[in-house]
Amino acid sequence: MKYICLGYLEPGKFEGMTEDERHRTFDECFEYNDHMRANGHLVAEVPLQPPETALTLYWKNGKVATTDGPYAETKEQLGGIQILEARDLNHAVQLVSQQPGFKFGLGPIEIRPVMDLSEIIEESGQRRRRKDTSRWGRLRRKGRGKE
Repeated sequence: MKYICLGYLEPGKFEGMTEDERHRTFDECFEYNDHMRANGHLVAEVPLQPPETALTLYWKNGKVATTDGPYAETKEQLGGIQILEARDLNHAVQLVSQQPGFKFGLGPIEIRPVMDLSEIIEESGQRRRRKDTSRWGRLRRKGRGKE
């Protein structure tokens, strides 16, 4: 089963480290990720830019509105996402709890099971094929739905 791991960073943790401590932390984290990847547990990892680079989109009064910064205002900053393959939640907890960054106290990690929408997607596809009246279907029939 797949699990999404949201890794949060305590502000100032990296800034409070010496260069040697940062290098050791990165080296140990990357070594553990290599180990998880080689054993089929690390499916993907996506480090994120700092929260001040975020743009949040809203639907307001019938159009898109934006605000600078992350959606959630929290002390911790979302630092990255990992997708793990694990037998169950306990196995995912075991894998995450061995991560050096977690052990070094860089911040909490939230683990969530990935939802399987394949049945819902298939049912939706069947409905849409029966009546291709979607916006994209209309554009396709007019020859403008090319991506």
